[in-house]
Parts: sequence; structure tokens; C-alpha cells
Amino acid sequence: MPAPESARKRLLRTEGLPIIAVLLALVMVFMIAAPDVFLGYRIYMSFLASVPPLLVLAAALTLLISAGEIDLSFPSVIALSGWVLGYFTHVLGSPWLGLLLALLAGAVVGWLNGILVARIGVPSIIATLATQFLWGGLTTVFSQGLSYSLGEVDQYFLWHLLVGRIGAFPVQALWSLAVAAVLWLVLNRHRFGEHLLFIGDNARVAEVVGVNVQREKIRAFVLMGVLAAFASVLLTFENRSFFNTQGGGYLLEVMAAVFIGGTSVFGGRASLVGTVAGSFIIGMVEAGLVATGLQGFWVRAVVGMVFLAAVIGHILIEEPERRTAFVRALRSRTDLLRKSSPGGGSTERRGAR
Repeated sequence: MPAPESARKRLLRTEGLPIIAVLLALVMVFMIAAPDVFLGYRIYMSFLASVPPLLVLAAALTLLISAGEIDLSFPSVIALSGWVLGYFTHVLGSPWLGLLLALLAGAVVGWLNGILVARIGVPSIIATLATQFLWGGLTTVFSQGLSYSLGEVDQYFLWHLLVGRIGAFPVQALWSLAVAAVLWLVLNRHRFGEHLLFIGDNARVAEVVGVNVQREKIRAFVLMGVLAAFASVLLTFENRSFFNTQGGGYLLEVMAAVFIGGTSVFGGRASLVGTVAGSFIIGMVEAGLVATGLQGFWVRAVVGMVFLAAVIGHILIEEPERRTAFVRALRSRTDLLRKSSPGGGSTERRGAR
């Protein structure tokens, strides 16, 4: 009968533990450095209003990367779906139709990406890079480079449903967390998620045991497209405007949130809890640095340091053999320094005498 697992080991196996620890440490640092801002509730309400599009995108990309694929076209999906929503809301006064067609546009882009990758065999990084330029260019053509102001969009029920406020609490935070929770269940409790992880670990073996690799990859790309469109809806409604370059700044931020959260770049392992924490870290760093008085150009440096801290934390906590090797190397280095110090050397010489 196996021995019961210790509480310490169970704690170390908590999903997303390293990045959750980094998030809490970052919040504590900001509380100490900028108490006037971070000890109040308004800054956290601001995060809950601005982070949801990033979180939705990162959660969807987590599933795709777990299958060993990547999507670089979602910034263009944000622009394209935002144009569809903005056009039907601003010009035709029909936000519900705009929402449905925006989601459909995202699904079509995702399906085409899936066909290129799974059926034709184009590497996903090449296929989605090409479609990013394609759909971004077409969005500029469709919109003729114009922006739409949706200043009176709050007169529609759909706006209140998606990005309204419950008191001071932004409704879009509930939608994004619900998306993350559903995708967590899909990844950890549903056959589709199991298949994606299996494909990411070894696609050939997955195909041998009966997994329809092409179909599952196409589904993953379609899901990515739909959720990118949904993120665009949240972003467009929250900003009350559409501009044809919206989404351009999300590419690196979303990828950083996914990989900081512990998802393997090679596929086969993913953490949606880590992705949620990583999204909030990425979303709060800039505001936190500004609140502490640092210049905005520190943002990328701090994100890089957080990225390294999270990766090292994942290695040391989630991979016991590497943790053991690291501790052994640290001890041997400490012993070597002790022996090479003057006090240590004289002690050894006195002992030899």
C-alpha cells in the first residue's frame, strides 16, 4: 500500500503555484511601493476591466499550444471582428447581428488556419503569420482606414450584458473568468482536451491509437478564432470605438501570459490556472510601475524578469529531479566556497595537524 502523500508534496503539485506566488509577490511589492494606489479597490477594478480580452486570448491560445501549434493571426481577427461589430452597431444599429457575424468571422479565420495547418501541412507559425497579414490588410480595405466611434453604444442591452458594471465590478471580468473555467474543464476533464495534450506530446502515437489529429487541430484553431473574436467584442465595447489597428499590441503580451503561466512551448503540458495568473501579471505591470513612479520603458524589463522568475520557479517546483540537482549543485558550491575561504582553509590545516 503506497504511503500517503505529504501535505508539502500536495502543495507543490498545485497547478500554477509558481506563477501564483509571483503574482502575489508582485502585488505585495506594489502595495509597499505605491500604497496610495494599490491599497485601494479602484486600481483592481481597472485591472478587471482591461485584462479580460488578454485573458480570453491567452486561455484560447493555451489550448492550441498544448497541441503543439501556434496562432499568430489573432491580432488580425481582433481587428476584423471589431470592424464587423463596429459596422453593424455604428452604421446599421444592430449590435446583436454584429456580435453573431463577428464570432462567425473569427470561426471562419480559425477554420481556414486549421485547414492550412492540419490538412495541407503548412507549419502553423508560417500559416498564421501569413493570415495575420491577409486579414489585417483586408480589414483596412473593408474599413477604408476609418475608425468608428460607438459613444452611445451603452444604450443597448448587449453592451450592459457584456461590459457593463455591477456596482463598480466590470461584467467582462466574469465573462473572461467563465471562459477560462470552461476551457480548464475542457483541457482537464474532456476528451477534446485529452486529445490536444496527447497530440502535443506525440502526434504520431496519438494518431496510431485512434485520435483524429486533423479534426482535433481544426477544432482547436476554430475555437481560437471564435474566442479571439469574442475578445475583440469585449475590447471594442469597452473602448466604445473601433480602429483598424486594434489588437496589434496583444501578440507578445498574450504569448508571454501563456508561457509565464507554465504551458510548454513544445506542447503536451498546459496550465490554464497559470495562464490566468500570467494574464493579470502582464496586465498590471505597466500600471504598477507608473504608480511607483518608474518610467514606462521599465515595463519590458520587469516583464522579462518576471518571465525568468516564473520559468525558474516552474523548473524547481514542478520538476523534482531538476530541483534536486539544483540543491545539490548549490550545496557543493557553498562547500567549495567555505573550503576556499581563509577561515575554512586554516580550519582544515589545523585539523590535519
